[in-house]
Amino acid sequence: MTAAIEPIRCGYRSIFTPATRRERAANFEAYWAYSVEHDGEILEDEKGLTKKQQILTRFQSNPVRSCQPLPDPEGFYRNYVKMQDDPRTLDRKTLLLTFLYKFARHEFVGISAAWGASSRITEATSMIARIGRYHLCEEFSHMRLFHEMFRTFRLDNVQWVPLGKWMGRMYRLFPRFPEAFMAPPAFVTELMGLTVYQHIDGALDKILADEPEARDRVRELLREIMTDELAQRAASQLHGADRSGCGPPVRRADVPCILPRSPRDEVVVRPRPHGPGREDV
Repeated sequence: MTAAIEPIRCGYRSIFTPATRRERAANFEAYWAYSVEHDGEILEDEKGLTKKQQILTRFQSNPVRSCQPLPDPEGFYRNYVKMQDDPRTLDRKTLLLTFLYKFARHEFVGISAAWGASSRITEATSMIARIGRYHLCEEFSHMRLFHEMFRTFRLDNVQWVPLGKWMGRMYRLFPRFPEAFMAPPAFVTELMGLTVYQHIDGALDKILADEPEARDRVRELLREIMTDELAQRAASQLHGADRSGCGPPVRRADVPCILPRSPRDEVVVRPRPHGPGREDV
């Protein structure tokens, strides 16, 4: 008979643990200090962060390109904004990159709407507003990393196209909803995003088996994004468990399972005690 697995007991708090007003304020200050140290100062006019720009420059200075172009590059350009063909007729690489664009495009439209609805960081009236603006710069940095994925497969003419009239209007309205209504669905959709990224990471070895260098570069770019997204989800819970309404606490032992591991690239998440949930990844 198999013995039951006992949960790991440790002195770390769950990201869902309720906190006092003073503890939340201290957590936000600690998270802000960590973010600036980890990702750099905000470059508001460029919608970027200094260290994220350095990472992008490193990738661009050492470009990786697929040995062969896509079997049908025009098939990608014909379908990447609006699907024109039966997806079953597309090869796996083209289908993967088409999906990546469609997924990232919704992210781009959402953060663009939130950017327009938020104040400049010098005009922010609270630490939460400052962190929110900072996170948007981080998300715009992710769009540049997605763009590098397309360039890795010699797709140099990708454009970030706005959504249609009604969908675009919905995205512009969403950031103006009261936080009590906006936070739970926003948190859940972000967790869905992490799940999608993890699934894609697991599929790369099979879909890009004949392009090992391009595969490794796409994975490196994807994990840069995943690391930030995981940290943002922890930060979004600094208000305490009542903010998201997302159910029971998450144990510290659960957190490393969000990011995939491989023998060559071990990923370990080390939450800080009583802090925002991430010390380093």
